[in-house]
Amino acid sequence: MHPVLIFLFALIAILLLTAKLRLHPFLSLVLVSLFIGVLAGEPMGAVEAVTKGLGNVFSRFAIIITSGSIIGLLLQKSGGMSLIASDIMRFSRNPLLALNILGFLFSVPMMCYILAYVIFIPIAKELATKLNYPPISTATALALGAVASFNLVYPSPVIISAAEELSANTDTLILLGFFIAVPTSTAGYLYARRLGKTETARVSEHDNQRQAQPEFSEITETPQKEKTGVMQEKGIEVQRKDGVQRKDGVQGRDTGKSGRLEAYAPIFLPLLLILFQAGFEHPPLLFSFLGNPNVALLIGVLLSIFSSRALGLEMVRTLVEKAVRRSGVVLLDLCGGGALGATLAMTGAGEALGRFFLQINLPHILVPFLVAAALQTVQGSRVVTMLVAPSLLLPLVPELGLPAEILILAMASGTFVISHVNDPFFWIFGELAELEPSEVFRANTLGGAVMGVVSFLLVSGVYVFFY
Repeated sequence: MHPVLIFLFALIAILLLTAKLRLHPFLSLVLVSLFIGVLAGEPMGAVEAVTKGLGNVFSRFAIIITSGSIIGLLLQKSGGMSLIASDIMRFSRNPLLALNILGFLFSVPMMCYILAYVIFIPIAKELATKLNYPPISTATALALGAVASFNLVYPSPVIISAAEELSANTDTLILLGFFIAVPTSTAGYLYARRLGKTETARVSEHDNQRQAQPEFSEITETPQKEKTGVMQEKGIEVQRKDGVQRKDGVQGRDTGKSGRLEAYAPIFLPLLLILFQAGFEHPPLLFSFLGNPNVALLIGVLLSIFSSRALGLEMVRTLVEKAVRRSGVVLLDLCGGGALGATLAMTGAGEALGRFFLQINLPHILVPFLVAAALQTVQGSRVVTMLVAPSLLLPLVPELGLPAEILILAMASGTFVISHVNDPFFWIFGELAELEPSEVFRANTLGGAVMGVVSFLLVSGVYVFFY
């Protein structure tokens, strides 16, 4: 079967299995991966690709996802996350925009937008609870901000390999990438805000509470919300001016210096370690070790356990086990996406789609955008897309006549679209924010598509007016 037809079959089959038949995503992704290997005439190659894809994703994300899940749950139950959320509300007049900026600022220095999302999503969920925002809104604002800078700002892994292969001027690329990334991230924030308003109007009669001032003393009841496999506890939260919160019988810590130190350290010390070692071109061995994201987050786990000691050893042990089980569900979905991406790469579907777009008589600046969008749709990884797309376009660079910087940013714009079930972040986004796949499509997939269009229009405008 032709690789393009294999790709279309895989896309339709997965959507039907996950959205229509509601089969578990891991089973859907693995079964479709094996079946398209059979269609491609390489059944044993498909088995090898599936196991390799599973292993690659697990080795890359197992410690990060599990550590992030433990840190988030422990800080939530000990009151630390509530304290951080209170501080954000106190110092930011627009907490939703603050989340977007958090993701934007930390994604590139950490060299992983997924890691930035994993670290900050507990704060986003806590803000949603405190401000009566729909969780889909805060999660989307954070995620789209992180993706915007990761996709466009040098030296992100998405940009740096293409810049080297196409010999781009890095100074120009940094300036243009940042200039385009800021309004693109803002578009993501506006989309998240609009999504929140739509969701609030649909499920609640309290839309005016979005403007509530956090400094007023209030007592709110956390609504009970149940989804497939997800239930949030119903409890009473008491928010006072001093930021102390009581929930489900757990008394938040004193907001003195020691309380803040214990609340912030499990999140921001790992961030500092990662950023510090990234500041060295050749970091010393100790900094390389401590600044490795896996090691840094494990340090955060130890700090979060220490911060939660008032809950009691038995409660801490129970919460850690719960967090590990929760992260296991996320990792299974991730590994399924890795299996599908590896199998589609084996069939040559990505290269076939790229060549198809190259043969169509389109405006030249559209070609790199569509090639990258096609590759992204096929295999799901933004980094892989930008590793493969430049090699496909390199022979056509003279014919396209585009500056290297414009060519790279047009391809980077294509990596925003289309994030769906074969993208590991699709499942991380949904599982950690406790959203249904249909909600992830509305938030992550459509939000990313909006940002991709905005980014491409900005790149085209720069090309038209400045080149």
